Amino acid sequence: MSTGRTDPADAHRSQQRGEARLDAAVSVLALLADRTRLVLLERLGRGEADVTTLTEVSGAARPSVSQHLAKLRLAGLVATRKDGRRVVYSLRHGHLRRLVDEALNVADHQIAHLPPHD
Repeated sequence: MSTGRTDPADAHRSQQRGEARLDAAVSVLALLADRTRLVLLERLGRGEADVTTLTEVSGAARPSVSQHLAKLRLAGLVATRKDGRRVVYSLRHGHLRRLVDEALNVADHQIAHLPPHD
């Protein structure tokens, strides 16, 4: 029989999960708040790529691209696989691709002064 009351321990655990979720989201958004990383993620949203391709697309120096990719990999946002001697990068999931796409869509609206919509 339910008393209609929430167990304080359950409420505390739920609050902790909510805080952890917000902290994780802030970490992801902080990683996206770098121009080079955003370029890399946008390109990876279109398919796998190696460091040479990503260096060309970003216009950044190869060591810088490698460092950015390492941060993204350590954060669990990109995956790697070996193709012979090359390391090929890809996005870990479509949520990230959609997040990057939506951030760029918001930028398009701001730049072109487009009306808001859903």
